[in-house]
Amino acid sequence: MREQTIIRFENVTKQYAAHEEAVLKDVSFTIERGRFYTLLGPSGCGKTTILRLIAGFIEPTAGNIYFNGKVINKIPANERQVNTVFQDYALFPHLNVFENIAFGLRIKKMKKAAIENKVQEALRFVNLPGYEQREITEMSGGQRQRVAIARAIVNEPEIILLDEPLSALDLKLRTEMQYELRELQRRLGITFIFVTHDQEEALAMSDEIFVLNNGLIEQSGTPNDIYDEPINRFVADFIGESNIVSGRMREDFLVEFAGKLFECVDQGLMPNEAIDVVIRPEDLEITVPGQGKLQVKVDSQLFRGVHYEISCYDEAGNEWLVHSTRKAEVGEQIGLHFDKEAIHVMRLNETEEEFDKRLESYGEELSEGGD
Repeated sequence: MREQTIIRFENVTKQYAAHEEAVLKDVSFTIERGRFYTLLGPSGCGKTTILRLIAGFIEPTAGNIYFNGKVINKIPANERQVNTVFQDYALFPHLNVFENIAFGLRIKKMKKAAIENKVQEALRFVNLPGYEQREITEMSGGQRQRVAIARAIVNEPEIILLDEPLSALDLKLRTEMQYELRELQRRLGITFIFVTHDQEEALAMSDEIFVLNNGLIEQSGTPNDIYDEPINRFVADFIGESNIVSGRMREDFLVEFAGKLFECVDQGLMPNEAIDVVIRPEDLEITVPGQGKLQVKVDSQLFRGVHYEISCYDEAGNEWLVHSTRKAEVGEQIGLHFDKEAIHVMRLNETEEEFDKRLESYGEELSEGGD
């Protein structure tokens, strides 16, 4: 059986110049075979640098990169079983679709019949059969992207790297291509590593997400893990929309914020420890005044098609964002209700390792309680 781990970063640092801050700082993680990974973060966080290190375009300043268990720090890009789909697709405008896809195979001096078969197979995979003679300049953005992907998969790489390949597409086409890319990855069974700064894209497509900030991995996990259990204020604020307020953990299962005490499902923190509280906008339910857990005044409202986006303030001055199918009026007093499960408590400056241990301990205690 083949080893599940295909890529491993071990304490990898990348610094482009001695007088500059490192772009990656002692980063360690593993990539498993046949999964869809997303590197997510703001501009300059280090996500494209990770892609370039895997591709072999640059070498790490410190640490080791392993491919199938072997160090590849100095292995040149053309000797790695990796192909990259760039943001601008990097197609040859003077070559037609067939020749763009066949380019790498001709470099390998593959026989004509084998090239023909492999190009036709790649075109079927990306739903472009019959486009062999089409000129690149005659194709739409979505079609060009498929050609770029076909050129990547025709060489049968073990990993495909995608550097923000959807960013130049319009919203409708970008959404369609998200589904197509995800389905293509499942059919091929190849490891995809996708770079984006679009949170919705990452949540929709990924098996696992790495959230990067300032050269560090803030948190990694499934889309549900990242969205429902953000490790800190940065992740909570970056992944989706969040209400984040300061509070104190009075004791296990009891948290204070907005000047009131609320039951919650969190435990394992110090009594009276300062914390951040996260409640997602969709977890807040509008009620009549006096019946909700919070009393707020509506400050603004926008119609977003499937819901209203309502901004309001409580008596302590905290702003609350609400996503609701129920309309409210600016200046109106309303109540906000939420379940205790909607409250997520984040320890200040907690590392991912500390967070994981706390969640694991919490899960074990729940399991023992259920026996």
